Amino acid sequence: MPTALVTGASRGLGYAVAMALAPTHHVVAVARTVGGLEELDDRIQASGGQATLAPMDITVPEAMRQLARSIFDRWGKLDLWIHAAIHAGPLAPAGHLATKDFDRSIAVNLRATADLIAVLNPLLSPSGHAVFFDDASAGEKFFGHYGSTKAGQIALARSWQAEGERIGPRVSILEPWPMPTATRSRFFPGENRAALTSPQQEAARLLPAILG
Repeated sequence: MPTALVTGASRGLGYAVAMALAPTHHVVAVARTVGGLEELDDRIQASGGQATLAPMDITVPEAMRQLARSIFDRWGKLDLWIHAAIHAGPLAPAGHLATKDFDRSIAVNLRATADLIAVLNPLLSPSGHAVFFDDASAGEKFFGHYGSTKAGQIALARSWQAEGERIGPRVSILEPWPMPTATRSRFFPGENRAALTSPQQEAARLLPAILG
């Protein structure tokens, strides 16, 4: 059975994609929230799938190196990486970005992505597939913490995509439709969430591109 690593797997789109992949992949689920990972594991097992839980902080490089080593020791390679982990810094004018919030956004959204690419590239090459999620909100007013670091993350993914065009791994950048996630609720607190697409629906819509 192929192996899929899902970061940000304890809630939102990461959780939904992990569930969607469970019938065809052994899911390695990474997140800081242990309760969310345990709930995911219960649902995957109930559906007949298999998962390995990795309650880790992706901003700790040593933990990510150990994760990569464990994947190599057990499976020898990684078939699929879904990078759904994200930090949603608070809305603020560009001239008033709090250093603590900006540093955390850089650490999660940008630096951790670079560290993960470095340790996972050898496991994914040449035939693996990495998937990132773009967000059209990057660049909107008051989105400085999140938007600038999310845009940087996607720029890094596009560089990796171009570099691996001939030698692998394959890198895809998908753009989900708006969903009623915890991240979005921080940005649009008064929004009618009933009008949004559920993470489960989005996972089903995106699955052909993820598996293709």
